[in-house]
Parts: sequence; structure tokens; C-alpha cells
Amino acid sequence: MIENKVAYITGGTKGVGYGIAKILLQNGVSVAFSGRIKEDVEKVENDLKQYSQNVLGLVSDVKSIENEYDAVKDIIKKFGRLDFVIANAGLGIFKPVDELSTREWNEMIDTNLTGVFHTLKASVEELKKSEGYYITISSLAGANFFENGTGYNASKFGVVGFTQAAMIDLRKYNIKSTVIMPGSVATNFNGNIPSEKDAWKIQPDDMGNLVLDILKMNPRVLPSKIEFRATKPNA
Repeated sequence: MIENKVAYITGGTKGVGYGIAKILLQNGVSVAFSGRIKEDVEKVENDLKQYSQNVLGLVSDVKSIENEYDAVKDIIKKFGRLDFVIANAGLGIFKPVDELSTREWNEMIDTNLTGVFHTLKASVEELKKSEGYYITISSLAGANFFENGTGYNASKFGVVGFTQAAMIDLRKYNIKSTVIMPGSVATNFNGNIPSEKDAWKIQPDDMGNLVLDILKMNPRVLPSKIEFRATKPNA
């Protein structure tokens, strides 16, 4: 059902994006992924080829709509179609609201929220052709606010609302939309270096397997919003 389909994953050079790319490649999906730094993209493209040769690394910053349109053009040029879009790129800056700078606020909103719009805007016509799937990676921070989280909470609450509204707009084209809201994930996010201390957390491969399960569901079923958390926090 998903073999020979084509996926585009933003923020695919590490963490959740890398985990999703790996699992999809292992299951017969051709994968394009993006990152902002050319050297990182080239290194990861090479690495992912151990799972499949059907991989394409793209340099794109989701804050730029032009970058995202160019990325989609390159995907169509190489693979001829686009079936699954996973808007994953994101960042977090955690400070009290009175210390958070305008630059830091804009960086989070422009990447985490406007970025998912840019990715969808650039890919939606191809998704209409394939009757494809659009998935965003939000966070449990998109439903639960916390200290030092004003900018991050605002962006992730926005992603949840955006994806749910887009789902209603797009289902008439037989495009499905899901927002995934993970809790603690063992990644390099916010300067973390994954180690044994993160074994209790959701792992990148877990995120990849969740996306795989969603894409394999019967087309009549739409899990439009998924909260995904560690079984035993700080186990």
C-alpha cells in the first residue's frame, strides 16, 4: 500500500525527522528530506542510503516559501510524484516571557508555525494529484502550557489548530491530515545529547513506526490528532 510512494520530510537531518526517514526507507517508500546546512544534508543522505538508494537530500529552510517550492520541484524532478508530506522542522527556545527577545519569538513562530504552512502551501497541488497525506509534528506543548514556554507553546498550539483546520479544508480532495503531539523524545532538541539517560523517552524510531502505522491505515480511517508519550516518564 505504501511501497513505491514518495515522502518529503522537513528537518530530516537528525532526531525525529531522521527516524521517520529511516523507517519509511526500510518499508519501500522513497524519501526526500530537507535541512538548512548543506554539509549536514549531504552526510545524512549518504548515511540513509544504507537503507535504500531512493533518497534525496535537499537544502531548504522552511522559513522561506521559495525554498519549499524549490524543494518540491526537485522532488518531482527526481521521483515524479509526492504522496506523503511530514512537516517536522522545529526549534525551541525556553525563557521567561520578559526575557524572550523579539528575534527569538520570531525564530520559533517562523520555523515551527509559518514553516508548516510553507511546506503545505508548496506541496498541496502535488498532494491533490496523489490524494496524499499531510502530517505535522507538534508536541504535547501544543496542549499543555508550562513555565518558560510562551514562544514554544504559542507555536505548537498553533500547529495543532492549523493542522486540524487544514484537515477540514483538504479532505474534499481526499487528502488526509494528522497532527502528532509527542512528549519527551530522545533527540538533540534544545542542546540535549542522547544517551542511556534518555532510554525511557520516545525514540526517533518510535516516531518513524508511528508514522508508518498511520500511513498504512485503511483510507476510510483518519486519526486526525494523536498524543504520543512515554509510558513511564523519568523511568
